[in-house]
Amino acid sequence: MQIGVFAKTFPGSEPAGVLAAVRDAGFAVTQFNLACAGLPSMPDAVQKDALEAIAAASKACGVALAALSGTYNMAHPDRTVRDDGLRRLGVVIKTAAELSVPLVTLCTGTRNADDQWAYHPDNTEPSAWDDMAGEMEKALQLAERHGVDLGIEPEQANIVTSASDAMRLIAEMGSTRLRIVLDPANLFEQASPAEARAIVAAAVERAAGHVAMAHAKDRFADGRFATAGRGVVDFADFVARLKASGFDGPLVTHGLSAEEAPSVARFLKGLV
Repeated sequence: MQIGVFAKTFPGSEPAGVLAAVRDAGFAVTQFNLACAGLPSMPDAVQKDALEAIAAASKACGVALAALSGTYNMAHPDRTVRDDGLRRLGVVIKTAAELSVPLVTLCTGTRNADDQWAYHPDNTEPSAWDDMAGEMEKALQLAERHGVDLGIEPEQANIVTSASDAMRLIAEMGSTRLRIVLDPANLFEQASPAEARAIVAAAVERAAGHVAMAHAKDRFADGRFATAGRGVVDFADFVARLKASGFDGPLVTHGLSAEEAPSVARFLKGLV
């Protein structure tokens, strides 16, 4: 299991500087965002010089690019917004292939038109699932063409809220290119340590064999997000269960400050 961090944890828009900060904080891999190369996260195009700068920085710093962020609202109520997001996702998927990045991470979306990470009561309507699934079919066609996997993350505010939802979508799509990004803190909103442990354990068991990446974010009992190791998530148990399920991929932390990153790297390394 490799310990990583979101590249956007660190300031800067030059890949060399950002990836050097990732390395210096103690991480071997990163989930990269094109904003760290001076581009929009979901750009219209990625020029050759930007690709070369990212690849050179990864090689020079010894930091592997485990994933590339490609999130847009796959359940946005306006189809034209979804169409634009899909077009940009195609750019990100092509970029991932050109950089030999194996995974592009997605957002299964929400009916909230203002914030792709915010809950909306219409998320449970069958039409919301259908719109998201239609986007996913098109995204998977792009992924198949370029030989890249797509990662969906269960999130309480999105259409896919649980490991069971993720497995349902994988079954519906029928593609081995669709994988799961499992973040324990996104599997519940408020929970005691014992409740959180049970929820996370059930999710790891349900998703076994389909997890491409794990995230390391935490929550306090009152629902606020927390830096890994400071909330109710039992990370020792989470890591042990991931290992027992056969997972040996990247464990990537986020939701922390650049100043906290070295201590979180040490914490996670102590568990794996």
